[in-house]
Amino acid sequence: MSTDSDGPEGRAFTARNGLAYGLLGLPLAFVALPLYVILPNHYAREFGVPLATLGAILLGARLFDAFIDPLLGRLSDRLFARSAKSVLALGAIAALVLAIGFALLFFPPVRAPGALIIWASVMLMVTYAAYSALSVSHQSWGAMLGGNEAQRSRIVAWREGLGLIGVVLASVTPVALGLPATTVLFMVALIAGWLAWSRAVRPVAGAGQHTIQPGAIWRPFKHASFRRLLAVFMFNGIASAVPATLVLFFIQDRLQAPASMEPLFLGSYFLAAALSIPMWLAIVKRLGLAASWHCGMFLAMAVFSWATQIGAGQTGAFLLICALSGIALGTDLALPGALLAGVIQANGDSGKAEGAYFGWWNFATKLNLAMAAGLALPLLALFGYAPGIRAPEALRALVIAYCVLPCVLKLCAAAGLYFFIIRKPESVAA
Repeated sequence: MSTDSDGPEGRAFTARNGLAYGLLGLPLAFVALPLYVILPNHYAREFGVPLATLGAILLGARLFDAFIDPLLGRLSDRLFARSAKSVLALGAIAALVLAIGFALLFFPPVRAPGALIIWASVMLMVTYAAYSALSVSHQSWGAMLGGNEAQRSRIVAWREGLGLIGVVLASVTPVALGLPATTVLFMVALIAGWLAWSRAVRPVAGAGQHTIQPGAIWRPFKHASFRRLLAVFMFNGIASAVPATLVLFFIQDRLQAPASMEPLFLGSYFLAAALSIPMWLAIVKRLGLAASWHCGMFLAMAVFSWATQIGAGQTGAFLLICALSGIALGTDLALPGALLAGVIQANGDSGKAEGAYFGWWNFATKLNLAMAAGLALPLLALFGYAPGIRAPEALRALVIAYCVLPCVLKLCAAAGLYFFIIRKPESVAA
């Protein structure tokens, strides 16, 4: 779509533009790791919440979060139709609620088992909703800036690259500084991110440029290109969500590594992902977005196949596995969103339904996380695994869930990417 004189259309998307737009990605990613990875482990070990109960809570909250994403996308489109200032105002409100919800989740005022479960369920829904409202608006903003494959991938790379810095910080600070300091750091980063976003390049909206049509919430599904890409994204997303949910259990019970090494494992994973993004952007210029993503999928499958052979005490090998799987993660973060922006352009929906597209996109992301937590944790409990249990049968179930299942799902995603997208290049704008 066309942009105003400050927009990047027709000229390079500069580092200043990238930092202003992408900085909000840092606190959004910072908060995601505690919410999706640390929180289940924290509630299980600190408060003694059973895994099956945790799985049910997370499944319910994440399903709620997933189902409201399309509605938040429609709200975002309506606000873009009004003005960029309206979008920023929604972002400010969502950021405030997100900060408060995060603090109340990790520092609950109640400890009685029944009350704690109710508190966690309600606060998760509130916090997830605020996170989603902020994320959908921010992602839609980036998609509306437009450009060719290289520029779209650069825009997403700034957002996701800064996000990876946030994840690295989030993986280190809870252990190094404690949860109270982590909460303060997150709040400061959130304020800085919103202020930078308010000064970012603005896509043209309003004045008839961004129109809302009846049934816009379902508009993306009218296009086969979106349906195909969404299917690939979901298989790949579930493959990534399962090990993200189980990684701390794997480290603690299968690897039997000291707690002091957890930040090193998580940090190396996300740092490798951040450092790999320039490499993947260079590969995109040679192979294109879809083929580059394909390479990342096969790298991930090779790495998780190796992880099945890791046993207690093999911390050096697992550290290398974390780094290599982080490199593969770089494609998952930087490339699918750029492919989606191309689909929006190819379908002629730029300036019409970005919020709807990203609402459904985030719906799929949350559904993946819900399925990972709601299925993997209860199934592990069913097969005899619980935190601290290291019987051979329990650890075998943990290895299958953490390593083998993601490989099977990644293989399905890779097949879909090849047959649905790589062999049908006309489905995504070049």
